[in-house]
Amino acid sequence: MIPGSLVGIFSHGWVWLLVILGPLLFFNQRLQLELQAALFAITRSQPVTLTVFAILLFPGVFLHELSHWLAARLLGIRTGRFSLTPQVLPGNTLRLGFVEMAASDVPREALVGAAPLFAGGLAVAWISLRQLQAAALTEALASGQLGVFFSRLQALPSQPDFWIWFYLVFAISGTMFPSPSDRRAWLPVAVAVLALVGLVALSGAGPWAIEHAGPLVDAACASAATILGVCLAVQVALLVPLWLLRSIFGR
Repeated sequence: MIPGSLVGIFSHGWVWLLVILGPLLFFNQRLQLELQAALFAITRSQPVTLTVFAILLFPGVFLHELSHWLAARLLGIRTGRFSLTPQVLPGNTLRLGFVEMAASDVPREALVGAAPLFAGGLAVAWISLRQLQAAALTEALASGQLGVFFSRLQALPSQPDFWIWFYLVFAISGTMFPSPSDRRAWLPVAVAVLALVGLVALSGAGPWAIEHAGPLVDAACASAATILGVCLAVQVALLVPLWLLRSIFGR
């Protein structure tokens, strides 16, 4: 029997967000490595492997770089070249695309860096709710109707264009996370936010903020956890077939 305190904790959206985020980041990296390994095992050619890998992730790469470019333009940051051509950089790392931008202040750089995460999240949310029945599946799971959940899950592949939407979630979720260069302005912003939270707590307004802003923040975290949960489910579902392909052709 699950203690009531644990049930209460897992009723919060921010808890689910923290629970899902770690495995998602791990499986996202693992899936890309398995995909490259499987492609190389089949083609036996690094250039062909990188080309096919870039083509498979192209919809996500396009959305990633486009969101950078649009955010920069909307925030008044000058942009330069826009590339979607994959390149192998020193250190044997692969860059699938880039957008050249002029230097700016920390808040605007942080927003531009986070743009792919928001754009990718919105795209996955739309696909999940409109095409993959994520709301119905989540409702059945949350209410404990496991029979209904698994029957709906089993019927998903028979939906029109299911595999197209499944592929798009894979391509977008695999490329929507900001790169290290995208996150370079996040630390100062995070420090400023924590300082603001500390000032609110010291001023005695903490209980008021939790009462009024807490439910909104928790609801936003729950929505984000649902979106990331769909990404995680898709990536876990693809790992086993890719591992089998690599194992078979790798011999």
